[in-house]
Amino acid sequence: MKQPRSIVITGASSGIGEALALLYAAPGVALALTGRDSARLAAVASRCRAAGAAVEAAAIDVADREAMARWLGSVDAAAPVDLVIANAGMSAGTGDGGESEEQARRILAVNLDGTLNTIHPLLPALRARGRGQIALMASLAGFRGLPGAPAYCAAKAAVRVYGEALRGDLAGEGIGVSVICPGFVKSRMTAVNRFPMPFLMETDAAARVIRRGLARNAARVAFPWPMAAAVWLLALLPPALTDGPLRRAPRKP
Repeated sequence: MKQPRSIVITGASSGIGEALALLYAAPGVALALTGRDSARLAAVASRCRAAGAAVEAAAIDVADREAMARWLGSVDAAAPVDLVIANAGMSAGTGDGGESEEQARRILAVNLDGTLNTIHPLLPALRARGRGQIALMASLAGFRGLPGAPAYCAAKAAVRVYGEALRGDLAGEGIGVSVICPGFVKSRMTAVNRFPMPFLMETDAAARVIRRGLARNAARVAFPWPMAAAVWLLALLPPALTDGPLRRAPRKP
């Protein structure tokens, strides 16, 4: 969608979500922003209002299905949503001694259930209006399971495939669906990594790439291209060739 006027962005208190909120903020635009850190979210909302946008901000855990449904219902009633960006996510890995069941379940709850909790409360209204766009934040890590971040890779793979299937399912109803697959982007999530991050991108640059992709209703917005090409090749190779090198790769903390 080239000029959405009512936009929902989850995970808007930092990282890519914050950068997208600031990029879309303009007079005549209504932004509905949510994130877990109320202080950071308030700061982002203030900057978006200064750019001329009308902003509704609420600190909500996207894994809370009922709270998300209530909030999204009120947002859509006030300003019918054109674009929803299911961006909220979290990451952790095995670098500090393995991935516990609790950690794995929390990552899946935020990254996967949180995506569903963002999309489904709005789908009936989008369908009734016969227009709108959904953007799902996956990752290049969703193309191949990496020993350093099992639950994160699994969640992002599920989001990617779900979004690709949803695009075809909703195409005849006038609703666009795009899957976003970033590589390494500077954020609080990547700041804890203790290993080299090839082709690390600035957050603002990533947001601009995403906006351009959404404006043309791209099926997949994957970047940066050298990293995307490497990951696609890795996914095509048989595990017999890739398991060994991946086992020796650095682990995410």
